[in-house]
Amino acid sequence: MFITKESDYAVRMIRILGQRGRGTVESVCKEEQVPHQYGYKILKKLEKAGLVRGYRGTNGGYELEKTPGAITLYDVISAVEDSVVISGCLEHGFDCPMNRGKRKCGVHREFIRIQSVILSALKERTLEEIFAP
Repeated sequence: MFITKESDYAVRMIRILGQRGRGTVESVCKEEQVPHQYGYKILKKLEKAGLVRGYRGTNGGYELEKTPGAITLYDVISAVEDSVVISGCLEHGFDCPMNRGKRKCGVHREFIRIQSVILSALKERTLEEIFAP
């Protein structure tokens, strides 16, 4: 499943940066109760995806590169997870013996349908909408 603890932490870290502005790894982790060992790694992935920007030096830290109104849950999850699929059989290149040639796996078809619904829902609303009181 692609909504892991790391995805949850990433969304919460985006939330605090959206509320407070620039913050250090330590302050963001403390505020959102994210274990520090995950914080730096997650922020680096979010930075690589263009969601946050890192600053070095005395006034360093991280801040959002995009507003919460321009970020969806899909954006965050796909930034921190290796793949965004509900089952390994949906991974690119997966060779399922139950889905070869004329043989079509009904479970695979259903996973594709569910995957489509979930991805649409993750892309549907922005974090600004989700974080609103």
